[in-house]
Amino acid sequence: MQNSVIQTSPQSPSRSQFAVSGMRCAACAQIIEYRLRQLPGVESVEILYGAARAEVQWQTQQTSLQGIIDAVVALGYRAMPLVQQGDDAANAEKRAQRMLLWRIFIAGFAMMQVMMYAFPAWLEPVPSLEGDLTPDIDRLLKIASACLSVPVFLFSAWPFYEGAWRSFKQRQLGMDVPVSIGIIATFIASVWATISGGAVYYDSLVMFVFLLLAARMVEAQVQQRSHEALRELTKLVPPQALLCPSYPQNLQTEQVLASKVQAGEVVLLLPGAFVPVDGIVLEGSGECDEALMTGEAAAIFKQTGDKVIAGALNLSGRLFIRAEQVGTETRIANLIAMMARAANQKPPLLQIADRHASHFLAVILLLAVVSGIVWYFIDPSRALPIALTVLVITCPCALSLATPSVMAAVIGQMAKRGMLVANGSAIEGLARATHFVFDKTGTLTRGQLQCQQVQVLRPDFVLPTSLQMSLQDRAASAQSSTSSSQDLITHFASSMASNSLHPIACAIAKLGPNLPAIATASITAHDLHIEEMAGQGLQASLADGTCYRLGNLAFVQALHGHALPQMSKDGSLAALGDQNGWIAIFHLQDEIREDAKLLLSALQQVGKQVWILSGDRSTAVSQLAKQLDVPAAQALGQLAPQEKLAKVTELQSNGAKVVVLGDGMNDGPVLSLADVSCAMGQGAPITQARSDLLLMSSNLNDFGYAWRSSQFALRLIGQNLLWALAYNIIAIPAAVLGWLAPWHAALGMSLSSVLVVLNSLRMLRGESEFTLKE
Repeated sequence: MQNSVIQTSPQSPSRSQFAVSGMRCAACAQIIEYRLRQLPGVESVEILYGAARAEVQWQTQQTSLQGIIDAVVALGYRAMPLVQQGDDAANAEKRAQRMLLWRIFIAGFAMMQVMMYAFPAWLEPVPSLEGDLTPDIDRLLKIASACLSVPVFLFSAWPFYEGAWRSFKQRQLGMDVPVSIGIIATFIASVWATISGGAVYYDSLVMFVFLLLAARMVEAQVQQRSHEALRELTKLVPPQALLCPSYPQNLQTEQVLASKVQAGEVVLLLPGAFVPVDGIVLEGSGECDEALMTGEAAAIFKQTGDKVIAGALNLSGRLFIRAEQVGTETRIANLIAMMARAANQKPPLLQIADRHASHFLAVILLLAVVSGIVWYFIDPSRALPIALTVLVITCPCALSLATPSVMAAVIGQMAKRGMLVANGSAIEGLARATHFVFDKTGTLTRGQLQCQQVQVLRPDFVLPTSLQMSLQDRAASAQSSTSSSQDLITHFASSMASNSLHPIACAIAKLGPNLPAIATASITAHDLHIEEMAGQGLQASLADGTCYRLGNLAFVQALHGHALPQMSKDGSLAALGDQNGWIAIFHLQDEIREDAKLLLSALQQVGKQVWILSGDRSTAVSQLAKQLDVPAAQALGQLAPQEKLAKVTELQSNGAKVVVLGDGMNDGPVLSLADVSCAMGQGAPITQARSDLLLMSSNLNDFGYAWRSSQFALRLIGQNLLWALAYNIIAIPAAVLGWLAPWHAALGMSLSSVLVVLNSLRMLRGESEFTLKE
């Protein structure tokens, strides 16, 4: 999914993601979403509160991106397309932080002074003409407190008024509404009491504002820390690029913002620099580190015609790159957006709570009014304080922070270990999983198969004349020592195999030189149509009707129906055949990942069921299961994609929560069915597209880390929700019964929010606890 400003035809929907600053709670996100959904042509709105972003899809003939941004700005927030973010956005955020600090400072200074003036009244509530606190001194202290409270009321509390005003304009009830009503009512009642006589609450007012602002500052700091991984990923894309506007006539460069580079333009990449765009190398050669995006630890050699991705590090050589995807269209930008969306997703229980947040706030307001009225008949002097206490103490800030703070932290921690989260609900699914299903090749094994032997079964095999001559010429150009039938068969098989990303196909493809060129030339010159059958292999058809198959033994045998001759069946086998019978058998060996046994052992030790479902031969799968201590009944081989689907469906029908880990094209269907799907970083694109999790590091230890951290995250979310609910269950009756003062409410609400975010921070401190150990 692309998250950028897309140039479309008038009838096409456009999708854009832009930064929104000024959101202070989940209610802010609800107000923005409600307003944008009212705009004509807007089809979908997703507010990523944790990442301070919004993603909107709309019909371009009915509204514009500028109209959407103007609607957000009209609410009092700041918004701009991500591609336009730069120093202005950073400076605006810094100014907002400085302003928040000034508001807190003024509220804190006033709080100290006002509480000092209120102290005599605490000791002697009723001023006496003959006492130390006379009515004149009492009135003077109240006037001084009122003067000190004015800056707090007008300046420090201003963000709450802004939030409440936005809510009223959109006919919504946000969390700032009860807060603002409480502040305004307290100030007005205290001023009236100062003039006419009676109890004042300036001390509660300034303390309330100070504590709320301090809590918001803590929450903002926690949010920033929780999104460290997202910020680190963003830093991989350099802000500047060396543009070559006149390439190739003139190689002079000019430095421009990377976000200003357009598709089709050429940039120069120097050694030691990060790639700013997704593109193709036009000139030069060098090594690039793409470990973050592909999971490939070794540097990858790049030369003319090779693709490079934004965020990769150029280790050596000067590369001239033609930009293909830029800005938010790059792969790394899409991954960052994907993680931001995942961090904003919530469990079903909290989604229900969010939908009914306005109703809950309406009940709070009604409860406060009813409490005030009841207490007016019991004790008029306590009616207002109790109503204000109920209004403040029930503000559901802690509940709204319970999940986003943990989700942002766990997703960030996973990203540091090479696990990218595409679907936030996968965190809960991974934690609750009972069955873990693994593919074999490329998942439990390294997938770097080596062809140990090519066994020719039909020495007299002859390819069509034109294709044979073409391959002979290529073999000769590659300095082949002979032009035997084995050489031609090997080159033909490698030519077919180069059209697949499956590990077995890649191993066969390595047998021939310049294989992509051979395959392309063969397809073009001889009308060779190659089709990949998921979980089976490749089928090549010539214009004359001749058909060839390269893949597993059953797939090839189905073409001609001949039995396979007796031979050694150690390792993995692939076959090449046509309508007339077997042509060659390829014997391949793979290496088990050293981290596979540790992961599977850790899962089984806590009672999880481990299954191996593979399209490879049953003997190879059984041998692997024995080495990994997986029960033979839970290791099945020679499975077609539909058989894998049937097995997972059977497990789910018996109540299992299934996690599937795979990397090949044949794993795509079963990944779609799984409760949680995880694709290996080097896997086929279709596999990654259908997955909830992407293990970019391709390290199974990192999958184990993600599994353990997801369990801890679920416990933290449960603790946060339990605390938030328990706080309200205890605090509301206490406030209604008059056991709490307004300043108790301010303190309780602020501390409950701070406690939730501090508990969430425990997610950032348990790295060693979640790492698998032998």
